[in-house]
Order: sequence, then C-alpha cells, then structure tokens
Amino acid sequence: MAKALFGHVGGPDPRIVSEMRRLQQRVRDLEAELVRLQEVNDALAAGVSHEDVLVLDREPALT
Repeated sequence: MAKALFGHVGGPDPRIVSEMRRLQQRVRDLEAELVRLQEVNDALAAGVSHEDVLVLDREPALT
C-alpha cells in the first residue's frame, strides 16, 4: 500500500514529462518554420523572383 501511495504522490509521471518536452520542442520547431515561411513570403511580396528565394533556401537532398 505504501508503494502505491508513494507512486501516486511521488511526482509527475516520467512518460508525461517526456511527452511534454517532446511537444514543447515540436512547438518551437513549428514556430521557427512559421518565421522562415513568413520571411520567404515577405521576400516574394517584395518582388524577388521565386527562383532566387528557392536558391537561397534550398534544403539538403535526402540520401
């Protein structure tokens, strides 16, 4: 009984903590992607050709 109670009040579940950290990292990644896409959109709106933006922002090919 003591072990069950200790587990209940012993702190947060490590799986929940791990999932929370994973989700926080995902939010940060999505926010960074949003900023990058806004910069590309602003460049396109300013009249820079689409090819110039793609050359500057090319991602590595998958191998």
